[in-house]
Amino acid sequence: LWQSDVITVAPLEPHSGCGHRVTVDRPLVLQQVEENRYHVNGTPADCVRLAFATLKLDQPGWVLSGINAGGNLGVDIHHSGTVAAAREAALHGWPAMALSQYHRRGKPIDWNIASSWAGAVFSAIDDVAPLGRGQFFNINFPHLDNPQADHPPPIVSCDIDPSPLPLQFIAHDDGWMYQGKYQDRPRQPGKDIDVCFGGQIALSRAEVV
Repeated sequence: LWQSDVITVAPLEPHSGCGHRVTVDRPLVLQQVEENRYHVNGTPADCVRLAFATLKLDQPGWVLSGINAGGNLGVDIHHSGTVAAAREAALHGWPAMALSQYHRRGKPIDWNIASSWAGAVFSAIDDVAPLGRGQFFNINFPHLDNPQADHPPPIVSCDIDPSPLPLQFIAHDDGWMYQGKYQDRPRQPGKDIDVCFGGQIALSRAEVV
C-alpha cells in the first residue's frame, strides 16, 4: 500500500455527524490544491462519488477515509461522515476502510502515532479474511496515556456493537443540547467499543446495508 500512488480528495469544511448525505441540489466544485490533492465543497460521500466520476481513476487498491478525530464505534457508523465515505466506495465494489482515532476529552491526539498505527493495520490486513461484496473495514484506534509509534496496540478483529447511544439532553436556550458522555456509553464484551476502550485497535467488518 505504501508504494501506491495516493490521490487525496477531502471535504472543504468539517462534516461531523453528516452521515451518508450526498449533495444533489447545488453544483459541487472539485478544486485541485496541488498535485493529486483536491478539495470538494461537499460531504465525505460526495468526495468519493465526484472523484471517481470526474478524475477518470483506475480501480483503486484501497479507498481510505480518515483518520477521523474521534471514534466511530458501534452505532456511530450510521451518522459518521468518515464511515460514509468508505461505505460509498464499497457500494461501488471498491475495497475501502474508515479509520478513526478515539479521543478522550482533554487529552491531545498524536497524529504521527495514529498514522504509524494505521501503517500497522495495513500490514496486518493480508492476514484478515478478504472483504466480501458490499463489505468494508471500520477501524478505531484507542487513546492511550503513553502511546508508542513503534509498539502499536494489539489489532483485534471484532463485531460492531449494536448498543444505542445514551439519550441525555439538557435544556439549552430555546431547545435541547445533547449531553451524552461518549466514554460512558453501553457496550457489549468483545465488540468494537469494548475493544477500543480497553486499549486495543478495533478492526471491524461493516456491511453497506
